[in-house]
Amino acid sequence: MTAEPCVECNSAGSALLLVIRGNSGSGKTTTAREVRRRYEARGLALVEQDMVRRVILREHGGGGSDRVAPGLIATMVQTALDGGYHVILEGILHTGQYGDPLRDLIAKHPGPTACYFMDVSFEETVRRHRLRAEPIPVEPETMRSWYAGQDLLGVPGEQVIPEDMGFADVVTTILHTSGLAEAAPLAPCPTRCARCTEKAAATTGPTES
Repeated sequence: MTAEPCVECNSAGSALLLVIRGNSGSGKTTTAREVRRRYEARGLALVEQDMVRRVILREHGGGGSDRVAPGLIATMVQTALDGGYHVILEGILHTGQYGDPLRDLIAKHPGPTACYFMDVSFEETVRRHRLRAEPIPVEPETMRSWYAGQDLLGVPGEQVIPEDMGFADVVTTILHTSGLAEAAPLAPCPTRCARCTEKAAATTGPTES
C-alpha cells in the first residue's frame, strides 16, 4: 500500500470524513480508537457501528430494508460533519446493507473523505479474536458466516490495508494519508468553547509583558 492520500488533504474550513471498515477481528475498532487518541484535540467524533446497532438500538445484524442502524449511523455522521466535527466511522459495515447509505454520505460530503478497508484473512481474524483481552463468546463457524472477504465500497481512492502491516504503521498511515494529522479542529468545542479556552490558558500560563 502506498502512502498516497485518498483525496486531497484537508482544506481550511472543511470537516474530514474517515471510514474504516473490515471484517470482525480485523482490528478496525482498535485502529479507529488509536487514531482518535493520537489526534489528541477535541473536535474529532468517533461513530462505532457496534455501539449504535448493538448497544443503542439492540438491533440484530443481517439484511432487511427495515433495519434502523444504517440510517441512524448515516444521520449521526452527517450531523457531526454539519457541526464542524471531523468524523471517524468504523465497523464491519457490509456493503449489502450499508453500501448505498455510505456511498450516498460520501458523495454528498463536500469536504475531504478517506476510506480504508482492513484486508485480513479469515484465519487471521480468528487468531486475533482469540488474543483479545475479553474475547466475544463466538465460534469460528459463526465468524465464518459473517466473513465477507474484500468487501469494498468501490468509491474513488478507497485504500486497502494488508494484514501484514503492523498496528503502529496502520495508525500512522491513516493519520497522514487522510490529512487528519494536519487537520485543525473546526467544531465549536474547542474553537468557541469557554472551558477549552480556560484550560488552554491554564496550561500555557500567563504571558510575559
